[in-house]
Amino acid sequence: MMALLGIWNINFLGARTLAILPYAQRLAGLPAYLQQLEMESNGKRVNAAGDNVAYATAPVVWGGAGSTGQHTFHQLLYQGTHLIPADFIVVAGDATAQSQTLVANAIAQSAALMRGKPADAARHELVARGVAEAEAQRLAPHLACPGNQPSSTLLLPQLTPRSFGSLLALYEHKVFVQGWLWGINSFDQYGVELGKQMAGEIAKSGASDNLDSSTRGLLAAVRNAAKNRA
Repeated sequence: MMALLGIWNINFLGARTLAILPYAQRLAGLPAYLQQLEMESNGKRVNAAGDNVAYATAPVVWGGAGSTGQHTFHQLLYQGTHLIPADFIVVAGDATAQSQTLVANAIAQSAALMRGKPADAARHELVARGVAEAEAQRLAPHLACPGNQPSSTLLLPQLTPRSFGSLLALYEHKVFVQGWLWGINSFDQYGVELGKQMAGEIAKSGASDNLDSSTRGLLAAVRNAAKNRA
């Protein structure tokens, strides 16, 4: 199901990114891991036969711990101009007050992205709080959120080695299925070899005549910076 939701978001809704939002500090490194898993595996523009694909493949994967993200990039999710699907990952079975607060925040965030807030509702709320009608009318568009933002919520009973392994296996299976549906080879990364090859050439030859003018200019600036430090 997760693979098909991703296909729907990318190829039918036109989404180009995927936000990974774990509501557990111990999972703060998960978005970086999934960047490597998804973008290096399915970041392809040709299929397994070597023909150009006629559709989008892997999204740009990014994100961070949800409680931190609420004060950094969630503004873009609510009112930005991009369609950004989000995966909320929630540890639901921990009874501590802190964990339950995180659960409540995660569920509220996903619901708010879905429901949004119309400008009229924002205006009525402001007036009910005693804000003058003219001022409420002015502020309402800034408080409105369009809603209808796609998200998925994954609930873990506890964060244990077993549940964490199951979570990774779920995403790995998703990437494999999507690669198969797109007809691409998820198990090669030939593209990343280009930069490594060019780095080796630059390290050996320096500012070679075979390099483009932009790269030669950058190398010259690097040499000048080294001279200034000396």
